Amino acid sequence: MKVFLTGGSGMVGKNILEHSEAENYEIFAPSSQELDLLDRDAVRRHIEAVEPDIVLHAAGKVGGIQANIANPVGFLTKNLDMGLNVISAAASVGVTNLLNFGISCMDPREAENPLIEASILKGELEPTNEGYALAKIVSAKLCEYIAGEDASKNYKTIIPCNLYGRYDKYDPRHSHLIPAVIRKLDNARIEGKKAVDIWGDGMARREFMYAGDLAEFVFFAIDRFEAMPQNLNIGLGRDYSITEYYEAVALAVGFDGLFQHDLSKPVGMKQKLVDIQQLTDFGWHHKTQLIDGIRKAYSFYKEGKNNGV
Repeated sequence: MKVFLTGGSGMVGKNILEHSEAENYEIFAPSSQELDLLDRDAVRRHIEAVEPDIVLHAAGKVGGIQANIANPVGFLTKNLDMGLNVISAAASVGVTNLLNFGISCMDPREAENPLIEASILKGELEPTNEGYALAKIVSAKLCEYIAGEDASKNYKTIIPCNLYGRYDKYDPRHSHLIPAVIRKLDNARIEGKKAVDIWGDGMARREFMYAGDLAEFVFFAIDRFEAMPQNLNIGLGRDYSITEYYEAVALAVGFDGLFQHDLSKPVGMKQKLVDIQQLTDFGWHHKTQLIDGIRKAYSFYKEGKNNGV
């Protein structure tokens, strides 16, 4: 089975490529040097040449709160263009199956938690990552429209909760919560600091899943693609407070100092937990527990630290 994967050099893509199931597929994952996803004609030519059985669109410009606030134009335009180019090209050359990767920030900021798939476009988005969310919503809706117009096309979207794990970004300018905290607390341990700051009061709640589990879901879904719902949340079914994430990372890295809350910093949504009823009905459940995943992520960080991770 031929698989065309975008974002093969990103965290999600690399976890897919290194999964044990990957060897059972012929996977084409061009790098950004080989294929510019912002070049619509080039994208079409590449997909047409491969003739894939399924396209996995996992590419995107990603980053944490700081990155989204600093560059909303880039997060909107680049993610929008990539999504439109890949999905439209796949449809135009007759690809039957496409799995689009969304993100839980597509849900409204005031939506009731846990967030159901039907809540998309039912309210105002979180301002700190609005551009990114808008781009992802457009891609998901395009998949819906294509599937609605042509019953032969299975163009579907998964909506993972926040992810962490191997191949994550640890640069403070681009990292999400868990890799940022791993780096911060590891440095604090090395420097002998007695306390570190937490943005906000630490009470905001987030749901983070180990990226290797998402890779496992992808291969699970490929084998059952027709039965998969049009839009499907992928998550744990539970969340943790920011302070609890700091405590778990502290345990993993060996930091025994105190936490101080900086109430002047933005924290985003108070809670973001996805509903996994449809996922459960589909027959899948995550395997990696939080502390185990953080220990694996920390091990990867320490292995790659000398290489600029």
